Amino acid sequence: MITDLVRQVGGEHVEVTGLIGEGIDPHLYKPTRSDLVALSGADVIFYNGLKLEGKMEDTLMKMGKRGKPVVAITRDLQKKNDYLMGGTAHPDPHVWMDVSGWLTTVTTVADELSAFDPKHAENYSQNAQALSQELEALDQYARESLATIPPGQRVLVTAHDAFGYLGRAYGIEVKGIQGISTESEAGVKDIENLVNYLVERKIPAVFVESSVSDQNVKALLEGAKARGHQVRIGGKLFSDAMGPTGTYEGTYLGMIDHNVTTITRALGGTAPAKGLNGKLSSQ
Repeated sequence: MITDLVRQVGGEHVEVTGLIGEGIDPHLYKPTRSDLVALSGADVIFYNGLKLEGKMEDTLMKMGKRGKPVVAITRDLQKKNDYLMGGTAHPDPHVWMDVSGWLTTVTTVADELSAFDPKHAENYSQNAQALSQELEALDQYARESLATIPPGQRVLVTAHDAFGYLGRAYGIEVKGIQGISTESEAGVKDIENLVNYLVERKIPAVFVESSVSDQNVKALLEGAKARGHQVRIGGKLFSDAMGPTGTYEGTYLGMIDHNVTTITRALGGTAPAKGLNGKLSSQ
């Protein structure tokens, strides 16, 4: 998501290398030798800044202390009172799930690129404005689509708790089997409690994630079936990673469009099969 953001704002004046790609869990990712070479050769490094890249944070901090610009794209979000979820000790890093919040990072990236490369500051500003307009339309689509889900079914159950910002922004109750980091383990009691919840609320669908094992989600389906309630997998969502490179879902806009459209349609709401821009590959 950060790679896509910097590419969009930087445009032709910036060469962007992303280290953590499609289908990869950033919570568990460890930098390779080639990653360290890429980081050392970079002019500016952008990262999440809320402990998302847990295994890489020490490396990034060391590079920052040596004078290299190492920028947390959530820097300005962290200054907003009461915005971050999850508490001060370990805030929830999945801020991209709220499009209105992610808009703040567009300005942060444009400001940092302009500071490093003032010659092209006007280009970065123009790119940021164009991207912001697209994201404002995406935010409105998410708000309107998810609002069509019947109130009793506005419950999003996923493999781990990556959708809290989405839930808060768009009025969806969110339940994750694991915590905000996939390093946390789900116990039998966690799964039993969620099965009870699914049965009591008659929730029709749960969701798997592209970068997280679906083993626990399948356990929910089996548990609910044993209790006489049929729950289906409503689709695969992009949580900590986007879709394949070169596809619409491999962009931030496409990722969120896919998630919103998939959730809406699976939980009984109304959304076009091909999403906001008619570009989704399959629904």
